[in-house]
Amino acid sequence: MYQPFNPKETIKTPFLFFTGKGGVGKTSTACATAVALADIGKKVLLVSTDPASNIQDVLEIELTNEPKVVSTVPNLFACNLNPEEAAKNYREKVIGPYRGKLPEAVVATMEEQLSGACTVEIAAFDEFTSLLVNNSTVNEYDHIIFDTAPTGHTLRLLQLPTAWSGFLEENTHGASCLGPLSGLGDKKDLYSKTVEILSDSTKTTLCLVSRPEVSSINEANRASLELKGIGIRNQTLIINGLLQSFISDDEVSSAFYQRQQNALKTIPDGLKQVPIYSLPFVSYSLTGIQNLRYLFKNYSLSLSQGVSDLDSNLSLNGLNEVINDLSTTNKRIIFTMGKGGVGKTTVASAIAVSLVEKDHKVHLTTTDPASHLQYMFENRKINESLTISSINPIEEVEKYKKEVLLKASEKLDEEGIDYLQEDLNSPCTEEIAVFRAFADIVAKSEQEIVVIDTAPTGHTLLLLDSAQNYHKEFTRSKGEVPESISKLLPRLRNPRETSVVIVTLAETTPVLEAERLQEDLKRADIQPVWWVINQSLLAAKTKDPILMGRAASERIWIKKVYEELAARSAIIPWISEEKIGYDEIKEYVKS
Repeated sequence: MYQPFNPKETIKTPFLFFTGKGGVGKTSTACATAVALADIGKKVLLVSTDPASNIQDVLEIELTNEPKVVSTVPNLFACNLNPEEAAKNYREKVIGPYRGKLPEAVVATMEEQLSGACTVEIAAFDEFTSLLVNNSTVNEYDHIIFDTAPTGHTLRLLQLPTAWSGFLEENTHGASCLGPLSGLGDKKDLYSKTVEILSDSTKTTLCLVSRPEVSSINEANRASLELKGIGIRNQTLIINGLLQSFISDDEVSSAFYQRQQNALKTIPDGLKQVPIYSLPFVSYSLTGIQNLRYLFKNYSLSLSQGVSDLDSNLSLNGLNEVINDLSTTNKRIIFTMGKGGVGKTTVASAIAVSLVEKDHKVHLTTTDPASHLQYMFENRKINESLTISSINPIEEVEKYKKEVLLKASEKLDEEGIDYLQEDLNSPCTEEIAVFRAFADIVAKSEQEIVVIDTAPTGHTLLLLDSAQNYHKEFTRSKGEVPESISKLLPRLRNPRETSVVIVTLAETTPVLEAERLQEDLKRADIQPVWWVINQSLLAAKTKDPILMGRAASERIWIKKVYEELAARSAIIPWISEEKIGYDEIKEYVKS
């Protein structure tokens, strides 16, 4: 259907950005591309700006933030820029001068404000802009390949040059959620040059990586449109993991193939205008130089042993056990959390429907702007004991800003109001506004179980918690903490009332990101109990040799979840079709 992606023939620019939803295979694709270009004599630098980078695992080499030669591949150099470390240094630069001079509560609030995603992004941005505009580095390599973070992060990262330039021109007080900006003014020329390079089709190619799945195709389309909007028009779409054929007498194999083909039919017309290439679904793990070289040769590895059932020493539960536990322990607030694309909306819907079937009254809500939750139940009859809502982050931010400014106008002078307006333009504001909306829903639903698809991070909880101490020292801040939030924070930390269900796939990126999520929640004194491993090929018992190979690779991640990460774990086999509607979801849980 699509011609195979071959870097030797398709790559024409010195700068390459690989981006896409987490788990679509952009790291392995970026690494394989780097190896292929180096193999034809090009001098290549492979750079990761992803805080969750695993290029060192793929290349099987230890990396730092300094370029290091990959000894098994002449001409290939790699480095792993660590935005988290850079963010740590940035925080100390901002906060250090205030230690011992401001109250400890104020310093603690500053530290938590600077622990968010925007601080990591500013650090990552500084790291990669230096590579783009540093002539001594640029002239040393034929290609510099960036393995970037998942799409949402990358979009903000690439938009920062324009956004910061405008913000620096308008900022008059030198402070925001990013900390004092006075030291950034001299970098405006650097941002301008970066925008020029990213927008120059002779210099930069954006490689949008997607699985043949509706959700990742939609994410690729959103990225394509938004990046075109800031001038990055030289784009390529790579459909990764395309099953080339199927076994007709294997239900899993034929359904897997057909599901991918159906997803490809949903590619929007606008996205079809960019060159589209494909990479095959392979039976082997894309780690190690030799396996990376196999990728562009459509090479298949035979299994050394068959794949049977789950290991006998792993006694994983099914989704029914999760739901029975939530029901019998009378949990009142249930979050499903995990990275995009792991199926947490489906799991949240299944939990809600099943609890209703157990005679509970349930409210199911989400912050998904695409309202995938509404799609799950659209035009279908639902039980009267189930209510559904969605929270629109844009609307909640505007509502929150108006409330805060209205209250602050009674206490602040004009300069104070201007300062507060700058602060409210930060990404942190959206986190707090959305969390407040959650709090309001829960506060109004004392007689219901509330199931929430997606949730605020531990960072948001700590920020709100520290904000309460902050008010003891200053009245000029983000406004009063509403009673709904003051009551909800203790409830979320009470394991008798609240349960977090972490949803993942038995793959590298989803498990590692879920592990970081769990650590973040534990910082906020929330202890997740259940992990759900979704869409497992190993549990599906396929006979297709390629799918069996992939199923075998799930074992290491299933064991890690079971033995190291989860207090209790469950597994859901790969299913052939998405379950839409109340009755279908009810039967899905029973099966």
